[in-house]
Amino acid sequence: MNQPVGIVLVSHSRALALGLRDVLAQIGSDSVPVLAAGGTTEGGIGTSYDVIARAITQADHGNGVIVLPDLGSSVLTTRTVLDDHPRPDVVIIDAPFVEGAVAAAVTLAAGGDLQAAVTAAKEARDVPKF
Repeated sequence: MNQPVGIVLVSHSRALALGLRDVLAQIGSDSVPVLAAGGTTEGGIGTSYDVIARAITQADHGNGVIVLPDLGSSVLTTRTVLDDHPRPDVVIIDAPFVEGAVAAAVTLAAGGDLQAAVTAAKEARDVPKF
């Protein structure tokens, strides 16, 4: 059996990242490792290099990791982590935080690979809500 692609949710808020992780679990993505990297190391609002780096390591089960940041400094901090530890199989995605994460998780749970999940997350930007 192939090792799964992991997802890391990077948010300024630990509660927001954990909540989205719970949503992904409810839609049947049990086979997809999803890590919440929200908040600072002290649990406050903000982002943390160490929290993000640790989540990427924990989400990595051998077939890559998708990283979805919410906004602003979560993007900058994630980029710094990836610049310091470059890997072709760890991809930061410019996609809507919730919709992109759902699209990626569903794609991975259905057997898609890293590139298919990246594409699905990016395409979520153009899906109308109604």
